[in-house]
Amino acid sequence: MSIMKLTQNKKFWVTATIILFLGYIVSCTKKDQIITNNAPVSTTTLVSVKTATPPTIDGVIDAAWNNAPKLNILPTVPNPGNGLFTGYNGQVYPATLRSMYDDKYIYFLAQWSDAEKSVYVATWYFDPALKVWAQEPTGKAFDSNGNLIRDGFGEDKFAMLFNIDNSTPLFISQSCYASCHVFTPYTNYAVTPVVEASNANSGNHYTNGASEKIDMWWGHLSRDLIFNQIDDNYQDWAGGPGVTSLVGGSGNGRHVDNVVVSGASKTWPFAPTYTTAAAQGAVNNKQSLKLDGTGATVSVPMWIIPNAANYYYILATDTLAGGKAVKINGVSSTGVLTYTGGTIDPNTDTGYLRTGDAVMGGDGAKAFPSYIASPLVGGRADITGAAIYTGTGWVVEYKRLLKTGDLLKQDVDFTSLQDQQFGFAIWNKSNNQHGIQPYLTLTFKK
Repeated sequence: MSIMKLTQNKKFWVTATIILFLGYIVSCTKKDQIITNNAPVSTTTLVSVKTATPPTIDGVIDAAWNNAPKLNILPTVPNPGNGLFTGYNGQVYPATLRSMYDDKYIYFLAQWSDAEKSVYVATWYFDPALKVWAQEPTGKAFDSNGNLIRDGFGEDKFAMLFNIDNSTPLFISQSCYASCHVFTPYTNYAVTPVVEASNANSGNHYTNGASEKIDMWWGHLSRDLIFNQIDDNYQDWAGGPGVTSLVGGSGNGRHVDNVVVSGASKTWPFAPTYTTAAAQGAVNNKQSLKLDGTGATVSVPMWIIPNAANYYYILATDTLAGGKAVKINGVSSTGVLTYTGGTIDPNTDTGYLRTGDAVMGGDGAKAFPSYIASPLVGGRADITGAAIYTGTGWVVEYKRLLKTGDLLKQDVDFTSLQDQQFGFAIWNKSNNQHGIQPYLTLTFKK
């Protein structure tokens, strides 16, 4: 399982957003939020009620939510039989959803229990035995015998999927499974003669026709919430079975808003090509350098903040001239990192090493972030969101215009107040593996 245009002075507004975000973190201290709610509870239908008092999108549950009926759901990790969700199969993440709307916006409140706040994603650590820098796995890692060798370092996330203009027929009966092609065998067109094969350890979302599109709201509780945003994506055809089957069911039909088909490849199977998105969101904090300048090529972090501790992201503004971050420009065969003005020696500072239990342990306080964060822009920035981890779970609030400025058929339009089928998913400290709740309906109480 989006967003507002930047003004001409990008650096000013990004900096202002960061200041507001830091103030928000300091001020939001509510734990285990509880509010009396006597409205009916459902397990399949989310009733959105009209409100004269819109909630403040800050992760704190306003009294206005007392009038919104709860939808109780049980997102469950399925077993597609291809090993993709190994270690997570059958896990259940009970959650509740509520919704309100007014003449301009639709609002959502999602809550679920989670024993651990997971925002450290694929952290960089130093392996003293191999003398190399490495990244933690984004999901549980297993050896060839199926034994767990390291817990996952993915992030907590959620997603909602809607059928844009009822363009995807299968969504009516399958909701979010309509575009999920992890679960079926595929025709391998890469060999002659073609053969039917089982799905590899991969998969992706794409629809089954060129006119079919699905709206995907994707809340990364690590990176997007830095800027009070939820990622607005969409899913489309990606070229149909002749293309997607070729690559084992992992054809990529998932795109950020404002990216559109620009043509098709000139060779078989003539997959669609897409325009390039504007620079935004999270990018990998990774580069390749030669050991001692001339040796083997290894991966190391690109940017770091010297002597910083317990930080799980670096702001793009920090990498600009005068910013707090410095660029790594060398690595030795013993793992010493070099930057203009200093060095990092992980052999003398345990802050860069793994800590605790080898399987379930963490990383030292000085371990480096895996991504550089910047705000979402344009159509990708349509959804405003905020979240608070209470100590026992997540409280997430988000809103979107009933009708966005979308002219590309990439957003669902709520202005008719007609029922909308949807699916909901939750990721728990993982990148791919997620619990799914299909077959849900959003209805508006007029």
